[in-house]
Amino acid sequence: MSEESRPADALPEYAERVLDVAERIPPGHVMTYGDVAEWLEEGGPRQVGRVMALYGGAVPWWRVIRADGVLLPGHELEALGHYREEGTPLRTAGHASEGHLPRVDMRRARWDGDERADGHI
Repeated sequence: MSEESRPADALPEYAERVLDVAERIPPGHVMTYGDVAEWLEEGGPRQVGRVMALYGGAVPWWRVIRADGVLLPGHELEALGHYREEGTPLRTAGHASEGHLPRVDMRRARWDGDERADGHI
């Protein structure tokens, strides 16, 4: 189906795939934008980020993050609430960091997409 003939409320196929991956990430875990693109074997971090920015509100958006673990600008407190509720490993912010917000501990929180390892599927 071409972009022009798709119903106005229908998501592009790539966006559907990105959002599906975001929904699969187990609570307490995260994937980077690049991880999602690699898992899909299509696109890159910027394309995944664009999908999440445009369509990610209906999925656990806080589980798809930057590789450095920094909380999403403008949504830091909301994301932090989700991370604490889900038990996502966090790193304490240093005194020099702006706002003293923690980061996601990528070493411990990063999910490799292997659903069998976490009891999914």
